[in-house]
Amino acid sequence: QVQLVESGGGLVQPGGSLRLSCVASGFTFSSYTMNWYRQAPGKERELVASISPTGGNTNYVNSVKGRFTISRDNAKNTVYLQMNSLKPEDTAVYICKKSGGSWGQGTQVTVSS
Repeated sequence: QVQLVESGGGLVQPGGSLRLSCVASGFTFSSYTMNWYRQAPGKERELVASISPTGGNTNYVNSVKGRFTISRDNAKNTVYLQMNSLKPEDTAVYICKKSGGSWGQGTQVTVSS
């Protein structure tokens, strides 16, 4: 079955960086757009970034443009989210999603001094 396993979250100070990873299995990874969402306490789940199957096209929510970079390694069935210049408002559970369904369990990112 489809599995998506995120890692790389943690506690970081404002201005710091983190790199999230999502390892996929159970489907042909290179055929699907992959997405990173986030959900903060009391807020709706938000699409943060998407990447096309070949990695040639990416999209970001306005609030992270210029700070976050989504990438993928189809040989490793892995999608990444590089997060730089982190702000307290980036605090959330970050969740990997395969287009058309299947969510990971999420990884907590906390930005605080």
